[in-house]
Amino acid sequence: MGVVLGTFSMHTKQVNYRTDKVDDELEMTMVSHRPEGLEQLEAQTNFTKQELQVLYRGFKNECPSGVVNEETFKHIYAQFFPHGDASTYAHYLFNAFDTGNNGSIKFEDFVMGLSTLLRGTVRDKLEWTFHLYDINRDGFINREEMTEIVRAIYDMMGKYTYPALKGDVAKQHVDTFFEKMDKNKDGVVTLEEFVIACQEDENMMRSMQLFENVM
Repeated sequence: MGVVLGTFSMHTKQVNYRTDKVDDELEMTMVSHRPEGLEQLEAQTNFTKQELQVLYRGFKNECPSGVVNEETFKHIYAQFFPHGDASTYAHYLFNAFDTGNNGSIKFEDFVMGLSTLLRGTVRDKLEWTFHLYDINRDGFINREEMTEIVRAIYDMMGKYTYPALKGDVAKQHVDTFFEKMDKNKDGVVTLEEFVIACQEDENMMRSMQLFENVM
C-alpha cells in the first residue's frame, strides 16, 4: 500500500545530496507568504539548513505564492500516478499537511510533515499516519474512515498496479486489519491501539506506514 510522496517536482531523497550553491538565507521574492527563518525551521525539523534551502527552492518553483491550495496539490500529486485517480487520496493527504485547517499548505507545514515522514521515529511516523486516517479528527479511527483511505489508495495506484483485484479488496483489507487493531472491540481504533498493532505485526506496519519505503 506504499505510495510515492511527490515533493513538488523533486524526490525527497535528493535532499540528502542536492545542496547546490545557495545563499545563506532563503530567497525572499515577492510572495504572499514568507516562511520562518532557516534557524527556526532547522531547530523544529530533522533537516539541515542546506536541505531546507533545496526544499524551499522546489516548493517555491511549484508554488510561487508561498502557499499551495488543494487543487494545486491534487494537480501536482496526480502527475505521479498517471494510471490511477489520485484525487481522493490527495485530498486526505492535503488535509493531513494542512495542520491549521485553513485550506492551504505553507512551506512550514510541508517541511514539518516531511521531516516526520522521512526522519522521524517509528512512533512519530505512526502518529502522523494515524492522523491521516482519522478523517473527522475526533481522535479515533472507525471502520468507515479506514475504508475511505484504503479505497483511495487503491484508486490512486490504478489498474496497472493491481491487475488481478477482484471484489471489494479494500473492504477485505480493512476488515482484517481493523479486527487486529480494535483490541477492546468497541468499534473504533485509538492511537495507542493503532501504534501497538502496527508494532506487533510487521505486515501491518508495512501496510499502514504508507511513506516508509518509497520516498
